Amino acid sequence: MAIPAPRFKAGMRRLALSCRPFLAIVWSDRMKIRNRNDKETPMIDQQVEIPTKDGHTTTFISHPERGGPFPVVLFYMDAPAIREELRDMARRLATSGYYVMLPNLYYRSGVMELGPIPPDPDAPERKRMFGYMNSIDIPKVMEDTRALLTYADGQAAANTKIVGTVGYCMSGRYAVSAATHFPDRVKAAASVYGTHLATDQPDSPHLAVSKTKAELYFACAETDIYAPQEIIDKVKQGMKGSNNEVEIYPGTHHGFAFPKRPVYHRDAAERHWERLLALYRRNLAP
Repeated sequence: MAIPAPRFKAGMRRLALSCRPFLAIVWSDRMKIRNRNDKETPMIDQQVEIPTKDGHTTTFISHPERGGPFPVVLFYMDAPAIREELRDMARRLATSGYYVMLPNLYYRSGVMELGPIPPDPDAPERKRMFGYMNSIDIPKVMEDTRALLTYADGQAAANTKIVGTVGYCMSGRYAVSAATHFPDRVKAAASVYGTHLATDQPDSPHLAVSKTKAELYFACAETDIYAPQEIIDKVKQGMKGSNNEVEIYPGTHHGFAFPKRPVYHRDAAERHWERLLALYRRNLAP
């Protein structure tokens, strides 16, 4: 168990050190995050090491201080990896009443934060990023997902019987795959400009309807070289006859939901938040 350090002045973070499988845990139960209703919600942030089949994944966790246990939301990172931008998005999601877990999916390669990625396709940083991205796949990430849920099973603040997922870019497929691999737990899954959504493999996300009862939502950019219209059409065909939705966001490009991207589209980003939270409200009620 974590041993709390002495208290500091109000408003400052407290630090606790613990034994494996945890890293140093930093939480901010004094920190208050303003939610959409202009109310301040006391939040707890943690960064922990979660044991997996292949090692340990450093995972950022955020949830409200009181009122749990909360439905679990697995937030799968995009290709540029863990960064404060994603942590802020996880915090925003958590203020709506969720136990949000943001795992590092590149831990097998011994990396977590890649830093700025130049737009030049020939930049060595971008080539390394694609190498890391191609080093993982659905089976590996589903093993990680099992480890995340096992960890959350032991947390009083988490309700692992009710799980939602969301994945951006490379991880849209992982969010949907979690719904097919853990159909008794995952009730809703969202892919936001996801890639590799329609492949010739039996685990292709566009074939998910027959493997899960979870509600699926696909937010797609209008212009996306990583998920062109023909792929979106296959996903639409795969979802035909279900209550799942494939929505194209007009005037957007791949990455539109990230505030620090040049392609950030504020109106579309806010719409994606509305769609995501509505999806969870419909399906993740305790």
